Amino acid sequence: MKRIKCELMYDGSRFSGYQSQLNGRTVQQELEKALYVIHKKTSVKTHASGRTDAGVHALGQIVHFDTSIQMPAERWARALNGELPADISVKGTEEVPDSFHARYSVKGKEYRYRIYRTPFRDPFKKAYAHHYPYQLDVGRMKEAALYLIGEHDFTSFCSAKTDKENKVRTITDITFIEQDNDLEVRFVGNGFLYNMVRIIAGTLIKAGNGRIEPAEMAFILADRDRKRAGQTAPAEGLYLWKVFY
Repeated sequence: MKRIKCELMYDGSRFSGYQSQLNGRTVQQELEKALYVIHKKTSVKTHASGRTDAGVHALGQIVHFDTSIQMPAERWARALNGELPADISVKGTEEVPDSFHARYSVKGKEYRYRIYRTPFRDPFKKAYAHHYPYQLDVGRMKEAALYLIGEHDFTSFCSAKTDKENKVRTITDITFIEQDNDLEVRFVGNGFLYNMVRIIAGTLIKAGNGRIEPAEMAFILADRDRKRAGQTAPAEGLYLWKVFY
């Protein structure tokens, strides 16, 4: 058996998330359907670096699977792309040792959150960025973000649905990239809790529109209370950009 690592990108707008479920179309189901065809009606289980929710996109999701098919590792990308729908693409494939696990070998992740700031919504961006039709002071957002750098308990910034008891994570970098009316916020850390990036994005927006002072981020962190943070920003603005091993 060989273990194959795949790097995927997908448009999450027409998926009910990454993980297989009884109701709704998912990325995992489409990937495993493609593998089922390639393996001549034999089921193959895949393992991903993590789940993404409905509407969330990925440019660098990592998945692995084990196969008995004798095919050069680099040819798997073409084989899978021949069976996958147009909203999923395999960027690359390689053989990895059995000790590699797409989820448990992760050292860190990069997410990006996209916002566009125009008075009227853009129908060509509605599924790919969060429309915010008001002024945002990016300087205030940057100041607020500084309080999140480092190792912290991020209880205030995760959904009550999170299944992790230990909510301590380390964020190493938050960068803001502006181009005209578009704003992209880049988050890099050793791991992220359920909805953590979207809740942080929603709270940074509150700092940017003046509803909270940037220094309040320190108190929100310390209180460990989800109600203290901002709203969960919409799914369409979030991208899983890269996974580090």
